[in-house]
Amino acid sequence: MGELDGKVAIITGAGRLRGIGRATALALAEMGADIVPTGTGRSPESYPPDEREAGWRDIESTAEQVRGVGRRALPVVGDVSKSEDVARMVKATLDEFGRIDILVNNAAFRRGEDRVTVDKLDEEVWRRVLDVKVTGAFLFSKAVASIMIQQGDGGRIVNISSIGGKRGAAEVPAYCTANFALQGFTQVLAQWLAPHAISCNAICPGVTDTSRMDDLGYPRAETWERMLQRIPMKRAATDAEIAGVIGFLCSRAGEYITGQSLNVDGGMVMW
Repeated sequence: MGELDGKVAIITGAGRLRGIGRATALALAEMGADIVPTGTGRSPESYPPDEREAGWRDIESTAEQVRGVGRRALPVVGDVSKSEDVARMVKATLDEFGRIDILVNNAAFRRGEDRVTVDKLDEEVWRRVLDVKVTGAFLFSKAVASIMIQQGDGGRIVNISSIGGKRGAAEVPAYCTANFALQGFTQVLAQWLAPHAISCNAICPGVTDTSRMDDLGYPRAETWERMLQRIPMKRAATDAEIAGVIGFLCSRAGEYITGQSLNVDGGMVMW
């Protein structure tokens, strides 16, 4: 018997082979949950070399891994920043599983174009970063929280933020702004949903070795090594380590934790 047997979890942004979303889908499945991994329907031409070599198929492959540990999976494609897509994805989940117990808001805009100072940041990139990270979390949380309240037996919402939402940096204005906002939104949700036994927390990873970091080079380059030297533990997190913390928050042991923004960063940001 798994601790999350009978539970259903939606995880946004879960299509990368090296990614927090995929790792979380697998971690929660191993705890007993059925999984709905979402993604944008990436073109295979955009896959990094390791995904192409592995024959990776985005959220379909994540779903296969979930089924491989004996749980059900429903991969769904959509844009988390569009209310009509969110409504469709939530309906598909209810049609298939009949309930929703866990929501992990993990989707984020790709790195690269946003890594400039304010004066050089394109307005459309600014909007897209905030739309995916903040509006996406708002739309999904709004839809799913109402269902959890109606179900009447609690639930968990976990927002994937960043230590970039704890400390600003000159060349990441949109990313930092989005993650500061997401941590504030986490507290808002926690206050609203606590009377319904629905917890809401944010995970704030530091440098994590996922495909999101491939703009720094893959296999990892000198820039990556310099970044690791800023971390007291002198290494990046793995996607599985971040997923493990999410699993803890979704377990009975994490039931009384809400409204928190937990650094998982090897000591990179100490408050």
